Amino acid sequence: MKPDLHNNPIVPQGWLRAVLFVVFYFGCLLIAGFFLLYSHKPPVDIKDIAKGNTPYLLLITNALISLAAVWLFRKVIDRKSFESIGFSIDKNGNHAGSGFFLGILLLCAGTCILYFSKNLVWTDISFSGNDLFISFGLMVIVAFYEEMVFRGYILNNLLESANKWLALCISALVFTLGHLANPDFSVVAAGNIFLAGILLGLNYIYTRNLWFGMMLHFSWNFFQGPILGYEVSGLHLQSLFQHDIQGSVLLTGGKFGFEGSLVASALCLLAIVALIWLYEKKYAFVHALSPVSDNTVV
Repeated sequence: MKPDLHNNPIVPQGWLRAVLFVVFYFGCLLIAGFFLLYSHKPPVDIKDIAKGNTPYLLLITNALISLAAVWLFRKVIDRKSFESIGFSIDKNGNHAGSGFFLGILLLCAGTCILYFSKNLVWTDISFSGNDLFISFGLMVIVAFYEEMVFRGYILNNLLESANKWLALCISALVFTLGHLANPDFSVVAAGNIFLAGILLGLNYIYTRNLWFGMMLHFSWNFFQGPILGYEVSGLHLQSLFQHDIQGSVLLTGGKFGFEGSLVASALCLLAIVALIWLYEKKYAFVHALSPVSDNTVV
């Protein structure tokens, strides 16, 4: 019987599909960003984003472009279902929960370190239900579309062509490049975004499921900015708690926020080592005996 060619990807190589997607995706984002920022009279200054005047239309546009691009490539180029990138919650609720609480744990640990080293001083509490609700929605959207793009599509396809560790590192590098335009970006911030890309993708290379990464991404961003008052990758958001940061920028992250600090670097590295040890131990038997499936890397 002849194979059903209609189910085979148009581009056989997973790495090439990932490259084509990256070019198409970032090209669309650049065009949309240029149009939205500079079609205004006067044009929107990118520095205003860091002051809290985030153009929400740009964020929503990025999310819609991400959704459309992944759906288009998955259906037309990969010839697979959109859901197969890892949206199944069945038997993955524990992964979602562990991702959510890991983000909170890392931020609480980092904040305690800065507080007890006298690099952080709490100054006020300001509750605004409206601001918190809007920030909650924005962080949900960001976590959803960034995980869908960088893990669900890019890492997914790279895993078809490369060793899982190489694929994970390449996807983390692309994730880092996607944040280059953020305000007050630094060398330490770049290193931490790369480590975050590794951390967010670790569960995926074993489970092919997005829920761990999405929940970790959401809890990290939401508790970092709207709750604890740090900048989120250089972007300022209204927060429940306000604080003053003092001391070395290398230790505190400065204007980029906690993600630009060496404390974040150490905590991310610790979490990465712990998860690798845990997953290698947990999935060692599966790796040895199980066939490749949509949900397990072997």
